[in-house]
Amino acid sequence: MVFKVSKVSTTPIDGQKPGTSGLRKKVKVFIQPHYLQNFVQSTFNALTPEKVRGATLVVSGDGRYFSKDAIQIIIKMSAANGVRRVWVGQNGLLSTPAVSAVIRERVGVDGSKATGAFILTASHNPGGPHEDFGIKYNMENGGPAPEAITDKIFENTKTITEYLIAEDLPNIDISTIGVANFSGPEGQFDVEVFDSASDYVKLMKSIFDFELIRKLLSSSKFTFCYDALHGVAGAYAHRIFVEELGAQESSLLNCVPKEDFGGGHPDPNLTYAKELVARMGLGKSDSAVDPPEFGAAADGDADRNMILGKRFFVTPSDSVAIIAANAVNAIPYFSSGLKGVARSMPTSAAIDVVAKNLNLKFFEVPTGWKFFGNLMDAGLCSICGEESFGTGSDHIREKDGIWAVLAWLSILAFKNKENLNGDKLVTVEDIVRQHWAIYGRHYYTRYDYENVDAGAAKDLMAYLVKLQSSLDEINSVKGARSDVSNVINADEFEYKDPVDGSVSKHQGIRFLFEDGSRLVFRLSGTGSEGATIRLYIEQYEKDSSKTGRDSQEALAPLVEVALKLSKMLEFTGRSAPTVIT
Repeated sequence: MVFKVSKVSTTPIDGQKPGTSGLRKKVKVFIQPHYLQNFVQSTFNALTPEKVRGATLVVSGDGRYFSKDAIQIIIKMSAANGVRRVWVGQNGLLSTPAVSAVIRERVGVDGSKATGAFILTASHNPGGPHEDFGIKYNMENGGPAPEAITDKIFENTKTITEYLIAEDLPNIDISTIGVANFSGPEGQFDVEVFDSASDYVKLMKSIFDFELIRKLLSSSKFTFCYDALHGVAGAYAHRIFVEELGAQESSLLNCVPKEDFGGGHPDPNLTYAKELVARMGLGKSDSAVDPPEFGAAADGDADRNMILGKRFFVTPSDSVAIIAANAVNAIPYFSSGLKGVARSMPTSAAIDVVAKNLNLKFFEVPTGWKFFGNLMDAGLCSICGEESFGTGSDHIREKDGIWAVLAWLSILAFKNKENLNGDKLVTVEDIVRQHWAIYGRHYYTRYDYENVDAGAAKDLMAYLVKLQSSLDEINSVKGARSDVSNVINADEFEYKDPVDGSVSKHQGIRFLFEDGSRLVFRLSGTGSEGATIRLYIEQYEKDSSKTGRDSQEALAPLVEVALKLSKMLEFTGRSAPTVIT
């Protein structure tokens, strides 16, 4: 079939500024006439011609509501803009880490390689007709578009007057694997629908010792539970955990991807992963059933993860530190050593201590995976993580939830390889407590105040910036209490990228205490409405006799100081956070 290219007149639409995670809005915003089309054309116009004309692009996502319509629109716009071929995961499903893997690893039958991707996801936010949708563009390295590109996209959205689309191109059947061929004014245009899991599974098998993990999962002493929260991770869970590693089908929870995530909130934390939390013995009511030894959950697009042991929660900050400490011995991909490690600024300093002890390069970066990507592309970083349940390595340029689960299973398998027939397995809790005994414990919690009035949130942050000029005033807030040390430094985090020299300012407000404790305040841009204030509270304990306390109890004095210092109730009207992690 031969298609024609139409030029459609349009006008700019306010508010199309992509954040660090792309453009996220309510579905009702995206389905406005020209809204999605303006953003896609603005993206094409922001790229150099060789990244569009004659190029291969990936178009897929987490399967949330409006994804299927969006895929058809982007395919037609790709054809009209001179793209040579589009690759689509079957049913439009590709996890964000799998998209990165496909860009970096997949080679078409004709030798083609992808130069970029439109990823359709709003990550851990809810889906459905009245919920969230999102789109972001990833580059040829498999990572998110840098600020230079997202700034251009935004500028283009403010001046756009037309977009190109092949309106007569028929809709593609994305449920069936195969290739559809078309011809246009610039020649051949193909759409290939391919298996969503194959490339990603192949990559995981090249990183981990699947046979060793399989032996662990086949042990009668080891039980396992994985919850996809009805997100795209379900498209990979059966293939990896059941078919490849021999786990029981019953060990998979909510692993059928759904447009509305089953009406749930696909955020893998103790608040929203209720079913898994209860099954792991961490619910409010005691269960008569013995919990599994290991549990994990994923978010909507499968780039985040939560790790649980039997009646035991592993903080994301501890998780990445423990993976880094054990990677060389437990994961074949890292057997020759780590290049370096990194964390986002709000993440606890647990991995810093590992880096110091193992004499590794260490980097503290702003929130946003692209900062890790720069370090990885320069060969400076092997493992990195964010406190917001994101963990990953240099195998791709996105955080990777299933990779983190396989990393933990590898550590458990390595620790138990001589012990599978013994009396008792080394557990998740054992591994964490052993880590604390060696490296100390970073008591850590995050308070999220979601959908706060945007004006009130900005006023609170401005107040904190002003307050930083007087350490005496800051320290007067805690009064005479002896269980909280003095603040010795207060600043706004600023980062100079060691690779490209770019400077990122205003990345979070920090209060640093004499004993190594920290308070951090940030505004988050990952929601679609209002503002989210994130408060991070951390206290370091080196004394091994004091590392076993309840985290909220240990942090209570610091929490009290943080709320008084920020005047949280006064500015926001909130007496309690929406979520505590």
